[in-house]
Amino acid sequence: MDVILLERVAKLGQMGDVVSVKQGFARNYLLPQGKALRASDANKAQFEAQKAQLEAQNLETKKEAEAVSAKLDGEQFIVIRSASDAGALYGSVSNRDCADAATEAGFTVDKKQIILAAPIKELGLHEVTVALHPEVSCVVKLNVARSVEEAELQASGKSIQELAAEADAEADFEIAELFDDIGSAALDELEEAVPSEEAGETNEEDEA
Repeated sequence: MDVILLERVAKLGQMGDVVSVKQGFARNYLLPQGKALRASDANKAQFEAQKAQLEAQNLETKKEAEAVSAKLDGEQFIVIRSASDAGALYGSVSNRDCADAATEAGFTVDKKQIILAAPIKELGLHEVTVALHPEVSCVVKLNVARSVEEAELQASGKSIQELAAEADAEADFEIAELFDDIGSAALDELEEAVPSEEAGETNEEDEA
């Protein structure tokens, strides 16, 4: 199916281009989203009549998107999720979750603007592209962690594997200290018991 693009569409073309696309893509996405018109003679004439207005609207929305991008680009948002010790999430983080995290931080972002190759299924820092406009996008980071404290550690550059290794080392150290304490206590008891036995032997010798 041939359509006229009403805005830039990635991998297809710029505003005003007539391109051939699959019917399903046109009917399910381009046409209902207002991104294109069927390339009929009437629609071509309509586009030419409205071209200047469409270009002006596109320029205005592009400037607005660039202003948002300047503030949003490089921002980091925390998403708290349950996960295994190995870092695998019990579930996943979707584009809606990304948009909600940005919105909670004071940015107006729609889930349709979040571009994820696949849902996020592991703890850690993940880069996510936000398409604010057909010609403007930026990259943010999602800090997916089990707690705010863990998120802060991840933000400092530590991976979930490093955090797990530190936790294991700390647990081993505490166990070693516990055994040291137990050993010291047993030794103290032994030392206290020995003088008593020696004193008993001395008394027996005196009686004899």
